[in-house]
Amino acid sequence: MARYTDSVCRLCRREGTKLFLKGDRCYSQKCAVVKRPAPPGQHGQSRKKPSNYGVQLREKQKCRRAYGIMEAQFRRYFEMAERMRGVAGENLLQLLERRLDNVVYRLGFADSRPQARQFVRHNHILVNGERVNMPSCLVKAGDMITIKESSKDIERLKSLKEEGIGVLPKWLELDAANLTGKVLTLPKREDIDLSLAEHLIIELYSR
Repeated sequence: MARYTDSVCRLCRREGTKLFLKGDRCYSQKCAVVKRPAPPGQHGQSRKKPSNYGVQLREKQKCRRAYGIMEAQFRRYFEMAERMRGVAGENLLQLLERRLDNVVYRLGFADSRPQARQFVRHNHILVNGERVNMPSCLVKAGDMITIKESSKDIERLKSLKEEGIGVLPKWLELDAANLTGKVLTLPKREDIDLSLAEHLIIELYSR
């Protein structure tokens, strides 16, 4: 399966914003966006004003990279969003938020989406009591997300039990003591804290 293997900090610099791909490092002064805010490459500081297409492309890339999805899969999500009722842009973000790796991250079980994806791949996560190792699995309202009993000694999970989590999205519920999360309802646009202009993504794919 294709996946990005280069430095993820370059992605944040290219998009000009924090995508929170490195966990705690993104909140420190070591963050690449703080230390070197210009886009990567020798011409990074001399880039010209982008065209309308360039603005739309950057917004799509920002969204795709934040959720860690390759282009072909991202386009499939767009096609699914278009077939759903409602606003296509909001449908797209809802589908991305419902990915199992994103839910594991939102619940605080992992420091970042890449780490959450690794947790799912390594069989640490149960959905409704069943092992699920597909990060792209879409959760639904009422689903229970738990940590496999033999995996509860992972350092990140031990600190979560002791310290809890900060702000939890309203569509999720967390029992930190038992390392159990529940999907209360499907996410709405106001529940998604990423700074994205999803209408630009729809415009790009509709060209």
